[in-house]
Amino acid sequence: MSDSLPNCPSCQSEFVYQDQDMLICPECGHEWNPTDVEEAITAKDANGNTLNEGDKATVAKDLKIKGSSQVIKVGTKLSIRRIKDSKDHELDCKVDGIGEMMVTAKFVKKA
Repeated sequence: MSDSLPNCPSCQSEFVYQDQDMLICPECGHEWNPTDVEEAITAKDANGNTLNEGDKATVAKDLKIKGSSQVIKVGTKLSIRRIKDSKDHELDCKVDGIGEMMVTAKFVKKA
């Protein structure tokens, strides 16, 4: 093959293959059309730094968890899995000691 295919936009895998007009990732199953121009979804942390999928961050202020008496304390580490286009909770994260949850970007600091 003369030109290389882009990495998967979902999981960044390099093992992408083409099936007619679509590109397919065998690792995560994501399918996309490379001619569709997709705007990158961005989020900024409490200091104005751009956050990306896969980044590590820490919580910048105590956060109460809705529907629970539990609190995420300042300095708790989290790993950003996905960035969503949402008004409130943009970051799909794995929070240390808590688990999977959505967090608002302005309440975290890039580590």
